[in-house]
Amino acid sequence: MKNSNQITIKTIYKHSFVIMLLFLTIACNEKPTEAKIEKTVVEDVNTFKDIIWNVKAILPDGNSLDIKAIDKEGNLFDIKAIQNSNQDSFLDVKAIVGDKKLAVKMLVSKDKFTPIKAIEKSGVAYDIKAITTEGEKLDVKGIVKSGNIVVIKAIDKKGNFYGVKAISPSGQMNDVKGIKINIKEKEMTMKGFSVHAHVKAMHPSANEDDFKPIVKSKKKSKKKAKDEDEFKRIIWNIKAVTTDGKNLDIKAFDAEGNPFDVKAAQDAEQHSFMNIKAFVNGSELPVKVLVSKDEYAPVKAIARDGTIYDIKAITADGTKLDVKGISREGNIINVKAINENGEMYGVKAFAPDGQLNDVKGIKIFEREKELSIRGNDVYAHLKAIKQ
Repeated sequence: MKNSNQITIKTIYKHSFVIMLLFLTIACNEKPTEAKIEKTVVEDVNTFKDIIWNVKAILPDGNSLDIKAIDKEGNLFDIKAIQNSNQDSFLDVKAIVGDKKLAVKMLVSKDKFTPIKAIEKSGVAYDIKAITTEGEKLDVKGIVKSGNIVVIKAIDKKGNFYGVKAISPSGQMNDVKGIKINIKEKEMTMKGFSVHAHVKAMHPSANEDDFKPIVKSKKKSKKKAKDEDEFKRIIWNIKAVTTDGKNLDIKAFDAEGNPFDVKAAQDAEQHSFMNIKAFVNGSELPVKVLVSKDEYAPVKAIARDGTIYDIKAITADGTKLDVKGISREGNIINVKAINENGEMYGVKAFAPDGQLNDVKGIKIFEREKELSIRGNDVYAHLKAIKQ
């Protein structure tokens, strides 16, 4: 019996040992699977399913008119704003023609109101119209420029204006407007068309719905009508806001370490989309986010001769913090000041009356490089925008 028990015990130990080995083998084999699942979950979180916003003209009685692109044969195609990330403050507006998403642009024109077209890669252009319940087609045009924006309205035969809005599935509403990056009349040429402004859907700004076209007097006068329309420039301060609520100055620095002011310039009634400039020796230099292979994209002011100026936030003890583009969400580049511990501070524009805009990098195109300035490849345009 003793020998039999010993054999039984040995057998049990042997089987136990085999079972333990099996568990260890399974556990080891499962580790890569767990890592793979975790990685997949992260990717799923970062994958954003497009949200389609309807584009409508809003009537005084609260009803709305569809906005459509129309080809030469009279076929109608949807106009939509497309949200392709978590941000909804600066959305592309596209014409949906089959499986193609066509850019919608405002064109250079000598007409009273500025035409808007959807443009194919082949160079074919589509008219943009608002459609009444009776099937009447109303013009959709840029009616007045204010600084970097052009107000867009649908216009009926009596000359009444109707605001054009992008409406999300949840009922959120954005203004549809023309956006200008530079001060020139022509932004770019696209398939033979001179583009005056890029049509985008932005967070609404309270004062812009009331903008009206400037009525030009037929009588010529040495005292120009512009005197009546002159706007006294308002300078907004650019600050990095720390986690404890302190505001840090943002400055541009030359190679010798000399500091220069960085400000947002409000040159018109609108303040939803403003230029940010470095004020250097009497010149106003554009501030851009540059193309880079670094983890974070550098923010620089660029002089006419190509000289670049570093953009830094300054702490109370004089420490200079980098100001960088840290992430992209659709057409928006998030810009932060970064301290020595890697903490990130939001960058804001403060008006003299206390109004607040976010400072963001703005992308007009999907491609990496927007343009080149004196040999510097620009990734995004730094602007102060309403959030």
